[in-house]
Amino acid sequence: MSVRQRQNGDVRVDAAAPSLWSSVREAVRGSHQDFTTGSLNRAILLLAIPMVLEMVLESLFAVVDVFWVSRLGSGAVATVGLTESLLTLVGAVGLGLSLSTTAMVARRIGEKDATGAAVAGAQAVFIGFGVSLLVGIPGFFYGPELLRLMGASPQVVAAGSGYARIALGGSGALLFLYLNNAIFRGAGDAAVAMRLLWVANIINLVLDPCLIFGLGPFPKLGVTGAALATFTGRSIGVLYQFYRLLRGTERIRILRSQLRANWQVLGRLLRVSLTGIVQFAIATTSWIGLVRIISVFGSDALAGYTIAIRILIFAMMPSWGLSNAAATLVGQNLGARKPERAQISVWRTGFYNMVFLGTIGAFFLIFATPTVRLFTHDPAVVPLAAAALRLFSYGNIGYAYGMVMMQAFNGAGDTVTPTVVNFFGFWLLEIPLAYFLAIRTGMHANGVYVSVVIAECAVAGAGVVLFRRGRWKGKKI
Repeated sequence: MSVRQRQNGDVRVDAAAPSLWSSVREAVRGSHQDFTTGSLNRAILLLAIPMVLEMVLESLFAVVDVFWVSRLGSGAVATVGLTESLLTLVGAVGLGLSLSTTAMVARRIGEKDATGAAVAGAQAVFIGFGVSLLVGIPGFFYGPELLRLMGASPQVVAAGSGYARIALGGSGALLFLYLNNAIFRGAGDAAVAMRLLWVANIINLVLDPCLIFGLGPFPKLGVTGAALATFTGRSIGVLYQFYRLLRGTERIRILRSQLRANWQVLGRLLRVSLTGIVQFAIATTSWIGLVRIISVFGSDALAGYTIAIRILIFAMMPSWGLSNAAATLVGQNLGARKPERAQISVWRTGFYNMVFLGTIGAFFLIFATPTVRLFTHDPAVVPLAAAALRLFSYGNIGYAYGMVMMQAFNGAGDTVTPTVVNFFGFWLLEIPLAYFLAIRTGMHANGVYVSVVIAECAVAGAGVVLFRRGRWKGKKI
């Protein structure tokens, strides 16, 4: 059996390597491979497949909601869009905590320190409980007021207050879905994270139409039912996550004795997390600013944006899975003192991501209108949503490299670099440009979408340049 090895990345190509189909089955079932050795392409495949499926399943929450809610009219869709824009702040906290958790757990796994990985995971859970209370309680009581601040009409506030209260008040479930799955991903247990979302999504898929339209014994709750269905599915998924963490997997298990504060680890995790939270807060608050600009043009424009962005996010979720795989590979290989292997994994993942998203972008450019019609037949909304989807798709290659580069820095524990890049790209470029194009030049909502494409491509370019400098290789965590 002949084996070729590249010393700069410990990348092996084995003539007797497993077939593609057997690798896919292993990835879905759960792989026990050491991702710091052996074929790098196979490592990417084994991590990426369950992470891609995990991201697709997570996005199903949003797609299923908007599919059923769109039957209630543009006002209901606008409610979902405005509330989800606020939830992006919770997502920013969850993603900030998650990236630092993934980085720290992956680094310990790469160092073959399973106990240290479990302790890091336990500290992340402690932080998650505190943040859930701080965000959820105000969100429940002030949901309608937050809708008004986002520019919702009185009719939208009246119909959507229940949705906003449940979605924002129960945001802790969303936070823990991010956080606990980050522990599994950092450990390399991507298949476990994927299966957890299967449970949550099946529940949401069943409950959504039942609670929205009052099928069978269920009450007819309208748009509020969508929020309740999603909260129920996510909450049950989170309970299953905790069960698996305490029961243990092949790679990580949190013992009950470890469920106490370790101030040294907690402090390190918080330091990295705070920068990570700021990083995603910059990105997500820019989206809130964009939605606020779009709201000037009415409910139809908001509904068109909401449908287009849900479709785009759903299509891009596999790319997030690939990016998360890159983060895990960077963290584990840095822990194993193989920085060149970590670097090669990022370039390869970025290329695969570009091919995938480039194909998706071409599809949407051609079939934007038929795709939008799967979600709505409103003659006022369809052309607006189709135009948004086409314009967003022009930036797909930029999105592809940008998300992989940013996650590569995060996987190394360098959350500062992506934060600075996001600040310049989104706050200093995207928001002012969106206002200028939409309001000053008369492009309306289309001006916002053009600004997004320009900003995301600028972020991707900056990420590539900074990644090539290699300073992330020396980051300690």
